[in-house]
Amino acid sequence: MPSISLKADTLGATASFLCMIHCVATPFLFVAQACASTCCSAAPVWWRAIDVAFLLVSVMAIIRAVKATNSNWLRWGLWIAWASLATSIWLENFSPELFSEWIKYPAAFGLIGLHLYNRKYGCCDNDNCIVHG
Repeated sequence: MPSISLKADTLGATASFLCMIHCVATPFLFVAQACASTCCSAAPVWWRAIDVAFLLVSVMAIIRAVKATNSNWLRWGLWIAWASLATSIWLENFSPELFSEWIKYPAAFGLIGLHLYNRKYGCCDNDNCIVHG
């Protein structure tokens, strides 16, 4: 079972990191378009769809990781970080006036950190996983 969690945590941390790069790069990639265009400065739909792809990959990684962790706080932490990131991305796309980068980036960093922590310390060593609070 540790190999499943190892893969899930590696995938989750990698997806969160790539999502962070995607989010940081967005303003820089589209600033030229925004300056040149007089009608619309929003990112294209295909670029925003990448957000959804990262969320789907990360939720699959969390589902697999929480099955193989021995810590309840780590389970809760992964889900809270993911929910914060998903909410932030939803607000950015559908209610920009409510969006705050103060939620998105800490949530992404939290997912990266929690996956890396789980990879190193939180995985069960055998099928008889003892859950610690």
